[in-house]
Amino acid sequence: MNSLWLRWFYPFASLGRDVTFHFTSIVSRSRSPRISIGNSVDIGRNAWLNIATPDPTGEPLIVIEDDCHIHSETIISALNGIHLERGVAIAQSVIIQDHNHAYEDVTVPVLEQGITSGGRIRIGQGSWIGHGASIICPRGELTIGRNCVIAANSMVMRSIPDYSVAAGYPATIIRQYDPERLAWRAGGRKDKYAPSAESPEQLNPDSQRIV
Repeated sequence: MNSLWLRWFYPFASLGRDVTFHFTSIVSRSRSPRISIGNSVDIGRNAWLNIATPDPTGEPLIVIEDDCHIHSETIISALNGIHLERGVAIAQSVIIQDHNHAYEDVTVPVLEQGITSGGRIRIGQGSWIGHGASIICPRGELTIGRNCVIAANSMVMRSIPDYSVAAGYPATIIRQYDPERLAWRAGGRKDKYAPSAESPEQLNPDSQRIV
């Protein structure tokens, strides 16, 4: 009944067929015009789709393609844009957030400083996000590639290439599929997704670039 209620009375940007919302899931009616949901999507118990701006106009900020599954207690909070491609599965108690809370002004309580300008997040087709993982993009672009696995309780704050397994706090690539050898191998390639220890991104924690 809750799914029917939302379909009839919430002005989503788009809402596909066979979409189910658990009756405890949280979606603001006034901000639903900034949410687009495809076919055969499940929104679990106490899951929250949050649009972090009161402006109801403009392009969708949360885009969930067909066959995605968002399990219980998960939070997706978008200020600029969060896109889940087809077949993404998100386990329980995950947070995906394209902004952060400002804290830099030490003369003002953190609660009163609002949020950062944020970035954008895209999670590739067929990826799995494990229980308790956090994907945070305070600025720039953060992309998780196709068919990736983000291990339980990991913290992702930089991009992950296709066909990778990432784990840890912060998350690093522990396995990656090599399309040239047609085999999995330990660790990741030293490319833009896995900067070396001498890279500015690792040496300077205040770098504006997210890779």
